[in-house]
Amino acid sequence: MAKLIINEENKKSRIEPEIYGHFSEHLGRCIYEGIYVGENSKIPNVNGMRTDVVEALKELKVPVLRWPGGCFADEYHWMDGIGPKEKRKKMINTHWGGVVEANSFGTHEYMELCRQIGCKTYVNGNLGSGTVREMSEWVEYMTFEGVSPMADLRKENGHEAPWKVDYFGVGNENWGCGGNMTPEYYANEYRRYQTYVRNYHPDRPIKKICCGANVADYYWTKGVLKTAFDHAEQWHGFMDGLSLHYYVHPEGWEIKGSSTDFDADVWYKTLSKALYMETLIERHGAIMDEYDPDKKVGMIVDEWGTWYTCEPGTNPGFLYQQNTVRDALVAGITLNIFNKHSDRVKMAALAQMVNVLQSVILTEGDQMIKTPTYHVMHMYRHHQGADLLESSLTGAGEIGPDEWRVPKITESVSMDENGVITVTMNNLSVEAPENVEIQFANRGYHVTEARIVTDSDMHAHNTFEAPDTVTEKDFTAYEETENGVNATMPANSVIELRLAK
Repeated sequence: MAKLIINEENKKSRIEPEIYGHFSEHLGRCIYEGIYVGENSKIPNVNGMRTDVVEALKELKVPVLRWPGGCFADEYHWMDGIGPKEKRKKMINTHWGGVVEANSFGTHEYMELCRQIGCKTYVNGNLGSGTVREMSEWVEYMTFEGVSPMADLRKENGHEAPWKVDYFGVGNENWGCGGNMTPEYYANEYRRYQTYVRNYHPDRPIKKICCGANVADYYWTKGVLKTAFDHAEQWHGFMDGLSLHYYVHPEGWEIKGSSTDFDADVWYKTLSKALYMETLIERHGAIMDEYDPDKKVGMIVDEWGTWYTCEPGTNPGFLYQQNTVRDALVAGITLNIFNKHSDRVKMAALAQMVNVLQSVILTEGDQMIKTPTYHVMHMYRHHQGADLLESSLTGAGEIGPDEWRVPKITESVSMDENGVITVTMNNLSVEAPENVEIQFANRGYHVTEARIVTDSDMHAHNTFEAPDTVTEKDFTAYEETENGVNATMPANSVIELRLAK
């Protein structure tokens, strides 16, 4: 029997709600059809935003939404997406599918979407093909409330009051699609561009995100921080966050593998690659510690998730994929890792929100389904804003083929402001249940809620014909003991226990 020992007396770090953030790019059917259908659509909407999708996202307690990219961000010129829709410039989306981008979803529409969801804003600026002036004027357009050309233009376009921009990304993947830059060159450009991302409201400053590494590119992290912090230690390199991107490709970059057709070995390979996130956080974090020992700069994992070969018969540039119990485990594993490293990881964004990669929602016409990943993130929402608790797991052992051995169980534990403890655990085995004995430093905790996402078939997923194959359900395979709780986790499952005195 595995044993999870929880010391609820030792609160370690706050789990920022933004760790549970999302990403929406002008890519495939993420925004158009997925989120935005236009005011004249027969699909129920409010100001063009799908009512069913917005309501589902509100249930998730989405804390922050990143937009407009991604690679699209560094070819996006914001002025093409404001004003009367019929007069907005059209363009070809050269990164994603070669389709026409009509720019009918722009700054005003994004801000309206965030208003409806009730989440913070994370705008990604164009450093790769844009100018300092363009980026500066966008910030002015969105946030300045005095007399200025851009504030006047915003008012002419129908929005009198300024919006609040919570986070601003200065470029995206500038080591690749954002300009193929060297770390030193990018860091100097970052220093220049961020200067003109003005904080017009000192009481609610924009947090600036610097472009960090792709996967294990520690050379990039070292080079960017060295240049950004040069004679700027007191301003922590002019940044509030440094990004990190990591996707799980089961079979590699070229042939990524099917989202639904895989065997047990590929299951473990996928989960092993998901667990690699912890190594990346620790190693990039160690470099950040050299320059930022007080952890004033947050690690921002603003692109993460599974990336498979797209579904047969779909546009390969649309990155549409199904979402199985395997994805539920990847989500549970990854979010537990973020929780455990919440002293450094301050924000993250699942890629992507709707119809793209490891999305939480799939749509087809007026139909909408929630994916297994949705249900895991819904369970984990209770960690948002809670304090990470000290916890240790023993006796679980490992499972899987030698090359892709994984721990049978992963976990994280938090306590909210009301003293309610949330325990989230994953059983990574495709064949065997696992008994877990949960013990607390103090006695008297009782289960107030217990939920599970699982299916006996590791390939199980939701379709428009069968939308509830994998859902969040009540978990009953536990018993309270004198010292805590004994739980029996089914194979390939994600569970949540909520406990209070």
